[in-house]
Amino acid sequence: MGNLLWLCVSIVFVATAAQAEPGSTDSVVERGQYLARAADCVACHTAPGGAEFAGGLALPTPLGRIYTTNITPDRETGIGSYSLDDFSRAVREGVGKGGRYLYPAMPFPSYAKVTDADMQTLYAYFQRGVAPVKQANRPSDIPFLLNFRFPLFFWDALLRRGPFRSDPTRDAQWNRGAYLVQGLGHCGTCHSPRTFTLHEKALTERDGPDFLAGAVVNGWYAKTLRGETDGLGKWSEADIVTFLMSGSTDHTAAFGDMAEVVQHSTQYLTADDLTAIAHYLKSLPAGKAEPSVATGRPAVTSADGGRASLAKAEYGELCLACHRADGQGVAGIFPALAGNDVVETANATSLVHIILSGGRRPRTTTRPNAFAMPAFTKLDDRKIAEIVTYIRTAWGNTASAITTEQVAKLRAIVSEAELSPAPAETTTQAKPPSGAQPDAIKLAPPHMADIPDNDNGKQILLGRRLLVDTKKSLPDNVGAALNCDSCHLNGGNVALASPYLGMSVNYPRDNPRAGRRVTLEERVNGCLLRSMNGKALSIDSPEMKAMIAYFNWLSAGLPRNAKVEGAGIGKVDTNLVPDPVRGREIYESKCSECHGKDGEGLKDARGADFVFPPLWGDQSFNIGAGMARTYTAAAFIKNNMPIAYGLNTPLGQGGALSDQDAVDVAEYFTHQPRPDFMPKVKDWPNGGKPKDARY
Repeated sequence: MGNLLWLCVSIVFVATAAQAEPGSTDSVVERGQYLARAADCVACHTAPGGAEFAGGLALPTPLGRIYTTNITPDRETGIGSYSLDDFSRAVREGVGKGGRYLYPAMPFPSYAKVTDADMQTLYAYFQRGVAPVKQANRPSDIPFLLNFRFPLFFWDALLRRGPFRSDPTRDAQWNRGAYLVQGLGHCGTCHSPRTFTLHEKALTERDGPDFLAGAVVNGWYAKTLRGETDGLGKWSEADIVTFLMSGSTDHTAAFGDMAEVVQHSTQYLTADDLTAIAHYLKSLPAGKAEPSVATGRPAVTSADGGRASLAKAEYGELCLACHRADGQGVAGIFPALAGNDVVETANATSLVHIILSGGRRPRTTTRPNAFAMPAFTKLDDRKIAEIVTYIRTAWGNTASAITTEQVAKLRAIVSEAELSPAPAETTTQAKPPSGAQPDAIKLAPPHMADIPDNDNGKQILLGRRLLVDTKKSLPDNVGAALNCDSCHLNGGNVALASPYLGMSVNYPRDNPRAGRRVTLEERVNGCLLRSMNGKALSIDSPEMKAMIAYFNWLSAGLPRNAKVEGAGIGKVDTNLVPDPVRGREIYESKCSECHGKDGEGLKDARGADFVFPPLWGDQSFNIGAGMARTYTAAAFIKNNMPIAYGLNTPLGQGGALSDQDAVDVAEYFTHQPRPDFMPKVKDWPNGGKPKDARY
């Protein structure tokens, strides 16, 4: 049944051709474009990189691939020869020109509710508002006999459908929302369960509690949109409007197929229509959906004082940078996992799916930076099950555990085309660093769960905590609102983000700025004094010894002076001439969402701790820090900022800017006001001061 459903919901209607109808005004065409966006026609009928509505999008099915069709007004290959009646019959009845039955992926059971006036307006848009594209429709790969369509006559005969019926007992706003949800929006196509014949169990709220009660489609769980706790029970109407307009709220974000709906469709709807949709959905009571929370095991705390479990360690290394140690995420940027209905629902399909395949937040007018989550296909089924179970039971979440078998079953369902190739086991890098030395060592960082369970292990854990949460852990030594993790990402195990791997075997080493050989302890204090605008630690202090213990543990087994692939932050061309005016423009578009319009950084929802550090001002690094230099900052930015921009593991970091972009934005923010560093007069005593030093 699952394969048949996938086939039915994957194939779009086949049509041939259109011609502009005379007499349509520009306003009618504009209105038709609005309705086409509400119906999300472009999502299926546009291939990646192809012309809008020209078709060609490949849709894999268990029986073979099919390709979406050309619905531009080209007379030979599009729908240019369709009359209004032809167009209406195809859209509302599922019968193409010439009487050929269309596959029910075209949501004609919902589109049957579109009014005559709106159908005429849609037709005018596809006649006059869409550019004709001559692109032949590609035949499907479905084998002979299996691609026969005559059985659809009998399937269609069992279909319940009809025009929209308003409810006179409800107000105009409710009825407008019902019309959009049931008709053009075709929400029930994904969010309503189906019978064994693959018909939607309910097409309106009049049909009972199955309407919008949730269903698994294409390996995603399209959540219930009714009043259940794991549906819209905890959402306000304002939450729904914000979600449909921007793709995120303070507690969740659109992903999977829903991200495309927001990007191509709902963000373009008027505030009145979005409010009407929200009003209608919030009127639907809880129905027969699965239990809102499947309890079954005690909650796991997120305290960092003890030895890390395997799952908690995986979360800390792969998820914490975005979703935070407390599971609260970053409002409007990275969704919270604590109390998230997608996490706590009994059906964990979508949670497992997003870890397997990754995804990208929709790009919208209100949130133009489409942050992403990498695919973690490299993790085996057991690890994913443990991580998902940890997320579902931490921070007060009380959902049930997930088994390895459940993950394996979903991995088999998810399309191979969707999954990224599984790389080798975790190394110090996710992408080859530019200029990497061929004899450099690829080092798989040891797992936190492998830290020994003894006094040495406790010291190593303390060292990592000090480095990750430095401001809070060492308030007397950190004068800025920064942590070591601000530059040494993910506990210092990310390539080209100043990884700690190999540091212990490469110190003492020559330091041109100091004009002498320095120890690792001196290097740590240099960061405290400059990058954190603070005070040095005693070399013999427990805190310094703990940090050194963590460095030693990461570098265990490496030979002296080992070259580690991905060490440092990489380089940019220092001959590039920076343009700070352009840099400001880049900062505002690419950086300000996380670091603030005025470089003030971003605090958590409680306003207590910084999630992303200030880049200038009294709480930022001082003028003596390496990051205050244009080309040094540019190299770091190019390879690491912003995080969650791409799909590369572990953090989706880097790749947003060219060398010139990075140099320009670095010149802009490094030359903003920041604390002075009085001992700077002693720097580079033997000469060789870089040209981008601020003093």
